[in-house]
Amino acid sequence: MNVHAVSEPAELKERLLQHVGRFVDKEFDWDAFPSNSGFAELERAQMRYIGAGGSPKVGDTTTLKPDHFTLSLIYKEPGKYAACHSHEIEESFLIIDGALIVGWEKDGEVVEVRLGPKDMILNAREIGHGFRNDGVEPVLMSISVDVGKPLPPVYHYHPKEHPPELARSFGAQPGKTMPFDPKGAHPIQQLMSKFVVRHNELETRWDPAGFTRKVYVGPGGIDNDTCRKEMLGVPMGVGVKPFVRDVEDAFFVLEGSLTVGWEEDGKTVEVELGPRDLVKTPAGQPHWFRNNSAGAATVWYVIGSSAPESVVFEKA
Repeated sequence: MNVHAVSEPAELKERLLQHVGRFVDKEFDWDAFPSNSGFAELERAQMRYIGAGGSPKVGDTTTLKPDHFTLSLIYKEPGKYAACHSHEIEESFLIIDGALIVGWEKDGEVVEVRLGPKDMILNAREIGHGFRNDGVEPVLMSISVDVGKPLPPVYHYHPKEHPPELARSFGAQPGKTMPFDPKGAHPIQQLMSKFVVRHNELETRWDPAGFTRKVYVGPGGIDNDTCRKEMLGVPMGVGVKPFVRDVEDAFFVLEGSLTVGWEEDGKTVEVELGPRDLVKTPAGQPHWFRNNSAGAATVWYVIGSSAPESVVFEKA
């Protein structure tokens, strides 16, 4: 029996639910990026969870208010691409389904890397980058921009101003595209090698509280001064006691289910998240997580600070 569900305080439960994004309650927006209008090869859809990301749809009332980061899903069909552009801040691509090619451009030369499920790239500030689906299945990925309200992207090789062949290659002239090689001598290869994360190459760390952590961004992962990003593996029956952060954090479930609870004045409430559901917890709010299901849960975890981990998780 779930003892927390017997006498949950209504006001606290309502606040918790206001910080939940349910996959089944959302719709993909095929007009999220007006700069793509009229270019079928650029079509992609966005589902917003926290903030608007790189979309100008800042008035979307279905998305949660951003603080230090945004989070959304992007759906890209085979044969489509995104034109080369840059941002003033880091932007991560975490692949959920499919395989995606990401290209970085500088002075007409491009390095392309192919990413698979649970691989990630943190696109560096002011670096021209685009992506393309050359596979046979759609790509679904989570994009997180490491600022609450990013500036509009600056396009470098958009088909509005450049030949389609050049735009599709992210600005590379024939013979100027190089495959990603983490040991390569080219400056772009060397730079990109610091920002690509292969899931199967990451160390799996067992937290003393009984769950696993793979650090993608932050101490032990990609060096960064904005947000930390990890992938958690929570076995069935494992949970932690309430903890507090001085910044917001977000749990985005990739596989399985996760119960997330809030505590206030000795009272507790909780909500269960399924695949592609999210909960964002504000700074200062005591909260915890637990896996009540019959299988393991895989969770993408974003924390609105680059500071080293200050929380010591205690097994519940």
